[in-house]
Amino acid sequence: MNAPVALTKMHAECAASARPSRAEAEAAIRTILAYAGDDPDREGLLGTPDRVVRAFDEHFGGYAKDPIGILQRTFEEVAGYDEIVLLKAIPFVSHCEHHMAPIVGHAHVGYLPDRRVIGISKLARVVDVFARRLQIQEKMTAEIAAAIDTVLKPRGVGVVIEAAHHCMTTRGVNKPGVTMTTSTLLGAFREDPNTRREFLALLRQG
Repeated sequence: MNAPVALTKMHAECAASARPSRAEAEAAIRTILAYAGDDPDREGLLGTPDRVVRAFDEHFGGYAKDPIGILQRTFEEVAGYDEIVLLKAIPFVSHCEHHMAPIVGHAHVGYLPDRRVIGISKLARVVDVFARRLQIQEKMTAEIAAAIDTVLKPRGVGVVIEAAHHCMTTRGVNKPGVTMTTSTLLGAFREDPNTRREFLALLRQG
């Protein structure tokens, strides 16, 4: 198993074993509301701890899912197809592990098959699993590529992510409209200049 995938699994297992109860989580939200300067007992905030915890269950549901398991079902009846497969503009929302602020963007995921392909919905699901964890964009890009490479064993993998970070656009330096691009290229996408150019050209189309 590739290092990014193994580390992700280990971190998820450790987090699950030490997970606080729902009541403890709601109590923590009440403390944060009070720290912000408001009254957790006023009418408008009475249901907020419950709503925030339910939102956390959605935002961070990726910790409870196994990206390797999602990718296990592959198909070999491809009629000899051996060119690039690319799924573009997969939307995602993640959260920065430094400020817990949203990261909103799109992922482009491609691979060069070696006798096997995978259902395209699985590529989108893998993006979603890693996005729904506290993240930095660089790590997320590498994790998606490593998971696909580990299971599918293609001749090459390419992952490009473009995203806006609210920790930069709505606070701190306050630079709205700025996006960040990261890429991880493995196998032929990294080693073969012609394959890399073809992959990047496909990304630019449309």
